[in-house]
Amino acid sequence: MTFAIGANPWIWHSPVTEQALAEVLPRLAGWGFDCAELPLEDPGDWEPKAAARLLDTNGLAPAAVIAVLGPGRDLVRAEPAAVRTTQDYLRRCVDAAAELGAPAVAGPVYAAVGRTWRMAGGERAAAYAEWREHLAPVAAHAAAAGVRIAVEPLNRYETSLFNTVEQTLTAMEGLPSDTVGIALDTYHQNIEERSLPDAVRAAAGRIAHVQVCANDRGTPGADHLDWPGFVGALGEAGYEGPLCIESFTAHNATIAVAASVWRPLAASQDAIATEGLAFLRGLN
Repeated sequence: MTFAIGANPWIWHSPVTEQALAEVLPRLAGWGFDCAELPLEDPGDWEPKAAARLLDTNGLAPAAVIAVLGPGRDLVRAEPAAVRTTQDYLRRCVDAAAELGAPAVAGPVYAAVGRTWRMAGGERAAAYAEWREHLAPVAAHAAAAGVRIAVEPLNRYETSLFNTVEQTLTAMEGLPSDTVGIALDTYHQNIEERSLPDAVRAAAGRIAHVQVCANDRGTPGADHLDWPGFVGALGEAGYEGPLCIESFTAHNATIAVAASVWRPLAASQDAIATEGLAFLRGLN
């Protein structure tokens, strides 16, 4: 299986605006990337029609719209007004993906990043039931638009709700698999899963999007991860989407704090993209 390779403009910029896309996308195309993720931190950061033109002009496919759940965006243990606002935001992400022609909206579409609380077994089951109830209208909207929701489990320091593939699969029971799937991210799986390949195999049939970076969030391949096993398992699982490099810059104060990036993760931000692309091409 040969996977398309993409990158996320967060490697250089946050927020990702039309100006940022106009600067980054031509460089991604020139380096040989196939596609790009488009984070939508707030509706209006970029307009779908303009972004679609930029992608098309540069010969790049839209890999996914990345949903961002900051403070106040929650579908679980939240006030009804916050739930409605979050649902509206996620519907906007779905609409943007549909207009771009992106197959998925990916991200931690359940609770604000950094929000954690302790749960006993019954409390967790109740939280998952509440999440399914609140995601259902968004999923219905996505199904009508032909877009898949890709739910991203995060590491224990960023959420207490979905940390593992097993938890995410349990929570998604009863939601349509053709509309709601899993977004795998090697950074988070490296922390939470005992085996990257086994986690991929467990998610077979529901993998909707894949993000990749080194175990320290730097350049894929400059690390200790079992990349051949991971990519091989993706092939065995029948995944046919792209591998998208997601990393962040320590030079942007907002994103450095949000992603806990306190030092440069490579010789340059460009190196994360170009060296990561070369490494991933070598695995294909």
